[in-house]
Amino acid sequence: MDAAEVAGAIMTSQTSDTGGTGTLDARYGRTPNRRRREKLAGWTVGSLITLVFVAWVVWVAFDGADATIDARDIGHSVIDERSVRVDFEVSMPAGTSARCAVEAQNNTHAIVGWKLIDIEASDRFTRAVSTTVHTTELAVTGLIYQCWLA
Repeated sequence: MDAAEVAGAIMTSQTSDTGGTGTLDARYGRTPNRRRREKLAGWTVGSLITLVFVAWVVWVAFDGADATIDARDIGHSVIDERSVRVDFEVSMPAGTSARCAVEAQNNTHAIVGWKLIDIEASDRFTRAVSTTVHTTELAVTGLIYQCWLA
């Protein structure tokens, strides 16, 4: 073999190895079917994530199973050195009962009286409640601490 034939054989082998991009794509798995499958998998995963997110938003926004209760101080009046009357409103769904903690405080905001009261179920959404809290010393205020559904 002379130099021209060797050069021709080298050119032929290089052309046949790298000449067709389809051959390299097939060798390394870059086929049109694989690209289609990857795109389909990407769209499927993206759609599932979007669907789960939308379902979560709907569940959080429209979940009415949790009944809420709201209590608002109306006022207080110190009856004597050992008691204070606390007036407040409770708003909660009709037909539900609740329990409320009422407290009395002295001039340093220390709790000097505490009382738990039960609020019976009613057909009204908002109802006014008044209770007397007995204290260990002179109270300067009485207020609703917290209410919860019973």
